[in-house]
Amino acid sequence: MWTDTHCHLDAAEFDADREAVVARARAAGVGQIVLPAVEAANLDTVRALAHRHGYAYALGIHPLYVMRAAEADLALLAQQLQAHAADPRLVAVGEIGLDFFVPGLDADTQQRFYGEQLKLAQRAGLPVILHVRRSADQLLAGLRRVGFSHGGIAHAFNGSEQQAQAFIALGFRLGFGGTLSFERSLQIRRLAAELPETALVLETDAPDIPPQWLYRSAAEREAGQPQGRNEPAELPRIAQTLAQLRGWSASQTAARTSANARAALPRLAALDPG
Repeated sequence: MWTDTHCHLDAAEFDADREAVVARARAAGVGQIVLPAVEAANLDTVRALAHRHGYAYALGIHPLYVMRAAEADLALLAQQLQAHAADPRLVAVGEIGLDFFVPGLDADTQQRFYGEQLKLAQRAGLPVILHVRRSADQLLAGLRRVGFSHGGIAHAFNGSEQQAQAFIALGFRLGFGGTLSFERSLQIRRLAAELPETALVLETDAPDIPPQWLYRSAAEREAGQPQGRNEPAELPRIAQTLAQLRGWSASQTAARTSANARAALPRLAALDPG
């Protein structure tokens, strides 16, 4: 069984065929999917989807959404975490973090929401799913400042080996997805090949981060070719690169990365359909 540790199944890109997307994922052997929230408006949505399809979910406010969030959103998140504390499908606080790649985002606001959500996760005893984009050092500093002790996943990791080891030392696993399929992703491939096997989890970030076979260049998009939509059924093919880098079979890759996902997000173990 494959585990997709990061998929935005609630995204509008799936509105026309969400049931078919789920069916294709199951047919491909993707037995568990984690659905992270991104803002207060979709906390209920991801929970409902997780229960409908037998998946897991995380609750949080994404750094790209904090500029339109308010203190009331943090209060709502705290209330939801408390109200659903006993829900076995609630496996993490996320997607939270910092993004210093997208222009126009206020760093102080991001840091405040990140710090407050780490505190909520610490009180709830839940791991976190971190958005890491040009922000690894600042994320690590926040984890240490809060004294966060429940680990989680550094989603779509694209940092240095030193940063990777720092996350691992704090109990985190690192998410690898579609970017791994690009031959020019030399650093990501090297990390996937050399880091401890217990540190690796797989993800799609669907509908985003399309793998190489779905990607369209800027020129192709300008010529009218739409960007290929990523979906969880692509995970086994994405995983082929990891299997080749590590010298694993497909079944070994599925078993090891799914075990790592359960270690990162312990509540997944009770949801394992296998």
